[in-house]
Amino acid sequence: MEHVQKLREELNKQPFHIKIAIQGAVALVGIWLVVGYAASFLTSFLGFLYPAYCSVKAIESTQKDDDTQWLTYWVVYSAFSLVEFFSDMFLSWFPFYYLAKMAFLGWCMAPIPGNGAQFLYHRFIKPFILKHQAEIEDSLDKVTDIASSTLSEAQKLAQDAAADAAADQIKKSMEQQNADKTD
Repeated sequence: MEHVQKLREELNKQPFHIKIAIQGAVALVGIWLVVGYAASFLTSFLGFLYPAYCSVKAIESTQKDDDTQWLTYWVVYSAFSLVEFFSDMFLSWFPFYYLAKMAFLGWCMAPIPGNGAQFLYHRFIKPFILKHQAEIEDSLDKVTDIASSTLSEAQKLAQDAAADAAADQIKKSMEQQNADKTD
């Protein structure tokens, strides 16, 4: 709650017209998320745009903490997107779903210590990954081997097909030259 208080204090420092513009924009986005067309796009856009911008800034800075903050956000965002992929067709029918989703993403990207991304990562994702790391690594190795052998086989088939096509073209060209000589 102290973060909300700090946000209020910062908002109160702004000139009146800026406060009204910010409050109006927040209200407009909130209403749009409840009843507006393309609310799914808007939540995805807002949940991606600001974090992507901050990630670029973090990459370009010399500090490590901001890199960790945004990598953590993207891990949580990825996990959330995976869960949402399977549940979105049901959840999107609930009133205020997109407003709740935007609030959730806002909590995850909030530039405060212990934001949603930090909490979810340390509470759920990290323990799950550490517990299943060996199985995940084995599965990734198997998939990598399968992909590598499939790619090698496809490359060989493509080379054989290209060689056959070149040989056929040379044969046709030679036949055409022989036919032209006999005419």
